[in-house]
Amino acid sequence: MALVLYAGRSNKNAFKTLIAAEYSGVRVEMAQNFEMGVSNKTPEFLKMNPIGKVPVLETPDGPIFESNAIARYVSHLKSDSPLCGSSLIETALIDQWIDFASLEIDANLGNWFRPRMGRAVYLPPAEEAAISALKRALGALNTHLASNTYLVGHSVTLADIIMTMNLYFGFTRLMTKSFTSEFPHVERYFWTLVNQPNFSKILGEVKQTEQVPPVTSTKKPSEPKETAKSKPKDEPKKEAKKAPTKPKEEAVEEEEEEAPKPKPKNPLDLLPPSKMILDDWKRLYSNTKTNFREVAIKGFWDMYDPEGYSLWFCDYKYNDENTVSFVTLNKVGGFLQRMDLARKYSFGKMLVIGSEPPFKVKGLWLFRGQEVPQFIIDECYDMELYDWKKVDISNEDQKERVNQMIEDQEPFEGEALLDAKCFK
Repeated sequence: MALVLYAGRSNKNAFKTLIAAEYSGVRVEMAQNFEMGVSNKTPEFLKMNPIGKVPVLETPDGPIFESNAIARYVSHLKSDSPLCGSSLIETALIDQWIDFASLEIDANLGNWFRPRMGRAVYLPPAEEAAISALKRALGALNTHLASNTYLVGHSVTLADIIMTMNLYFGFTRLMTKSFTSEFPHVERYFWTLVNQPNFSKILGEVKQTEQVPPVTSTKKPSEPKETAKSKPKDEPKKEAKKAPTKPKEEAVEEEEEEAPKPKPKNPLDLLPPSKMILDDWKRLYSNTKTNFREVAIKGFWDMYDPEGYSLWFCDYKYNDENTVSFVTLNKVGGFLQRMDLARKYSFGKMLVIGSEPPFKVKGLWLFRGQEVPQFIIDECYDMELYDWKKVDISNEDQKERVNQMIEDQEPFEGEALLDAKCFK
C-alpha cells in the first residue's frame, strides 16, 4: 500500500511531508479528487481524523494526522535519513527548532493572519502583540543564522523543512520586503532553502507578498441591519467562532483551501493616469546618496503631479504621551507596518523629534488622488491618531518644509531628530 496524503494542493503543511519525502526517497501520493470542505467531512475521512483537519497520511499501519508528526514519520522511514540527525543531541536540537517554528513563528503568523481574514475578531492591540512576538522570534532566529547556514549541523534537516514552510506562509501572505529586511540572515536562509531542488520541485517559483492583506472592516454600518451592506458581515462572525484561540502546531489553516474571492477594484486605480510614476520617485530617493537637494529634491518637484497626487502633513495628537523613546519608535514602526496596504499609492516620511521627552511625531505623506484615501482611513486605525493638513505647494514655507522632511534635515524646526523613517 502506497502512502497517501490527504490535503489541498497548495497547503504548506502538506508541503512539509512532500519535501521530506523528496529528501528521504519515499514515495508519497496525493489523494485524488480531494476537495477541501467536502472530502474532509466524509465519514471515511473522519475515521482517520475525527476533527476533519488536513493533512492526514494514510499508511499501511493506519492513518497519521498533525503535519509535523507526518513529516517525522516520512523522514524516519529511511534508516540513514540525513533529516533526523546523526546523534542524540542533534535529534534533540532538531525537535527544539521544530517546536520553535511551530509555537513562535507559525502561531504568531496565525494570530496576525486570522483576524485580517475575518476568522477572528480584529483587535489592533492583539495584532501589535502578535507582530511584536513574531519579530522577537525572528530576531532570535536571525541571530542563530548569522553564524549557521542551517538550523542544526551542516545540511538540511527536518527542522529546516518545517521552519521554511512556516516562513513560506509568512513570506507569501504577510511579511513584505520592508518587514523581512530587518532580518537579513532569515531572508538569506529562506531564499536559499526554497531554491534547493527538493524544495523547488514541490513549491515552484516563490514570490514574496507586496502587501499585508487588508483588514475586513469592523466598523458598524450606518444603515439598518437588514440592508444589503450589513449582511456579508454576518459571515466572518460565524467563522470567527470556529477559529482556534490558542497556539497549536497547526496554527495556520491555509486560505488557499477556500475558493478565491474576486477582489474589488481600488478606486485609486480608476483615477485618470498621472504623469508622476511613483516607483520612479521611490527609486530616485533610494539611489541618491550625495547632493540630495540638487538631485532627489529637485527630481521630486520635476516629477510631482499636483493633479494626480497630493501632499499631506500629519502631526500626532498625543505627543505628551511620548515619554519613552523606544515605545515612541515602536509606535511609529507599527503605523508604517499597517500602512503596507497603501504602498502602491503612497510615499511617506515620519520624523521623531526631540532629544528629551516628550518626543514629537510628525509626518509627510504623498497620496494618489486629492484626498487621504478612504480605504486607508477605514483600515488603518492609526490615521485618527494624527491631525492631517493638506500641503499648499503655492506656499513657499510649506514647500520648504516638505523639502526638509524628505531630506531628514537636522535640526528640524529647531530640534534634534531622534529618528527618521521612510515608507516607500
